[in-house]
Amino acid sequence: MIRPSTAFYVRTFAYLLAVGGLAYVVTLEGYRELTASQYGETSLNEGLHAVATLLASACFVMVARIDEKLRTAAVMLAGLVFAKFIREQDSLLDHHVFDGSWQLLVAALFVLVAAYVWRHRSEVRESLDEYALQFSAGVFLSGFVVTVLFSRLIGRARFWQGVMGENYDRVIKNIAEEGTESLGYGLIAIAAVDLLIVSLARKRGRTRN
Repeated sequence: MIRPSTAFYVRTFAYLLAVGGLAYVVTLEGYRELTASQYGETSLNEGLHAVATLLASACFVMVARIDEKLRTAAVMLAGLVFAKFIREQDSLLDHHVFDGSWQLLVAALFVLVAAYVWRHRSEVRESLDEYALQFSAGVFLSGFVVTVLFSRLIGRARFWQGVMGENYDRVIKNIAEEGTESLGYGLIAIAAVDLLIVSLARKRGRTRN
């Protein structure tokens, strides 16, 4: 019988701590501000989104640099997550650059990534198949679905207005939406970190051989 390695247990414990830390950060504003909490565009929770997406993007870029088999998939993932990072800065960009600037930046990023994928189109299927075999793939997919679908559905104002009636408080809706979005981004960051760990281990193995 194949037994999990010590590294598996260490990583699992680290990921549990990371998710627990996410929950703490999400609730921190509420503990500090109490009834004055807003969970708006400038909240600590929004900062968490930026940190998680930036970390994940950087990890995927590093994977692309060191792991040839995963390179094309990692470039695509890095582009996708960095586009989410830009999207999270929409309020800042609209205020300090110009309204709609984040869309322009995302479009430019899409063109760059699409050009890279087109140049390496013969490697796309193989690279994605290789990524699909990794633990990271399932975690990333879970995080992506939570972020782009579940958080949006659970954060619909009409739902909360119907449930709370005259007692509707937008902050409650914001906590539900932003909190689940934070979980999604956290899972994406965990997926990226895990893939980087695997790629570094594979690189060390190739070096030794």
